[in-house]
Amino acid sequence: MGLFVLTYVLLLAFPKVRAHIALVSAGIFVLLATPRFSAYFGLDWSIPAMLGNIDWNVILMIAGTMGTVYLFIESRMPALLADLLIEKTPNVKWAIISLALFASIVSAFIDNVATVLMVAPVAIDISKKLKMSPVPSIIAISISSNLQGAATLVGDTTSILLGAYANLDFMDFFVYRGKPGLFWVVQAGAVVSTLVLLYVFRREKQRISTKKRTRVTDYFPTFLLVGTIALLILASFVPEKPAITNGLICMGLFIVGLLRDYSKTGSFDIIKDAFREIDYFTIALLTGLFVVIGGIKEAGVVDAIGQFLANISGGNVFVVYTLIVWSAVLLSAFIDNIPYVATMLPVTAGLAQILNVDPTLLYFGLLTGATLGGNLTPIGASANITGLGILRREGHEVRAWDFMKISIPFTLSAVTTGYLLVWLLWS
Repeated sequence: MGLFVLTYVLLLAFPKVRAHIALVSAGIFVLLATPRFSAYFGLDWSIPAMLGNIDWNVILMIAGTMGTVYLFIESRMPALLADLLIEKTPNVKWAIISLALFASIVSAFIDNVATVLMVAPVAIDISKKLKMSPVPSIIAISISSNLQGAATLVGDTTSILLGAYANLDFMDFFVYRGKPGLFWVVQAGAVVSTLVLLYVFRREKQRISTKKRTRVTDYFPTFLLVGTIALLILASFVPEKPAITNGLICMGLFIVGLLRDYSKTGSFDIIKDAFREIDYFTIALLTGLFVVIGGIKEAGVVDAIGQFLANISGGNVFVVYTLIVWSAVLLSAFIDNIPYVATMLPVTAGLAQILNVDPTLLYFGLLTGATLGGNLTPIGASANITGLGILRREGHEVRAWDFMKISIPFTLSAVTTGYLLVWLLWS
């Protein structure tokens, strides 16, 4: 327990070396699993068991999806889609709303940071033409890209973690056990939060004109991305498939894209650039956390946390559910939601067993709170930090309050909608 608490404190205190901390802590847990130390401390651990906690399906899905998304961005297809969207909008208000919705939809299938990097330049271009501040539109795009992270299996790392832990396939996010899945919960939150954005930007009525439409010459990366989604859907209908099926699909199509580009150019540059774009920091962080969380689970710490939450709630399921959702919102506003979700998934499973309820209620509540909670503050999500970094390069320093004037009503409306809907569907 002491090692886990120390690890988590260090993760919070030193975010820039978070991956290193997780890997060092994982190394200590593996060391404790050696025969000499496990016998000394009375632990029933082994090195293969500790290393077996690493979920390679998750690792391969993240790496493969990130690589394919890079190829997709390089094809300039996202820029073309944004141009087509802007052509249909009459004024600034609807341009901002359209870009925010576009970012929201795209981020259900593509990494949130990549989505911001794709869509933000369009908003910057519009603001320069109209000599207006790009700050509100970039904030809207950033927080909207976070919204859809829980909508699909590949929408966010936290969704991939839930899918692996609860054995959910791509289609389970749409329909699960005959009921609407998380996708529809997120869409309900998106509708309500879009109404908030419409109110926030109600005075932005300047007319806009579009620049020359982006030209796309390579459609193969688009087929790769669509193919990845299609194969994940098909795989969801295959019973008793290998545990790393989804990871192999994502990584396999990424490799197909690399081989195709190499055959066209004869250069390794695109391969080096694509592998450089994979977020190895997140992969290393998750690898370490899988080992650490497996260790504390074996030590009974996870069960103890679950029992504590059950006790303070008096065994009331609604109180437990409320605690899980809103504590996730609050904590994710200040800390990375990836280690938080990775830690809390086994806790919610233990809680569900103690309370004798369907764990789906707590799983979906956790993901709703943790995914959307990061929108509350400028530092709560990587997409927010990326958006503000783009604004800083354009000469715009954004105060926390200026960000939160938009993010707080947006986030609270989306979370409250999801919180109520998940309870009504799964309680």
